[in-house]
Amino acid sequence: MFKAYTNLAPKTRLGVGVAIIAWGCAGLYLSDKAEEKFGYTPTEEDRSALREMAPKITSVDKSQER
Repeated sequence: MFKAYTNLAPKTRLGVGVAIIAWGCAGLYLSDKAEEKFGYTPTEEDRSALREMAPKITSVDKSQER
């Protein structure tokens, strides 16, 4: 698949790259709209449950010598 892409003309590769980026941006923009339309917006309970599942990070100071 990569070889087929590299065999394209430079202008065509540019067009394909721009089209992929545009498709991704459209997906990011439209996914929020679709989420609201289909009723999949997260509730506050969902957000708090997600925060509880997130790992807790603790920093350790190693500057003290034994």
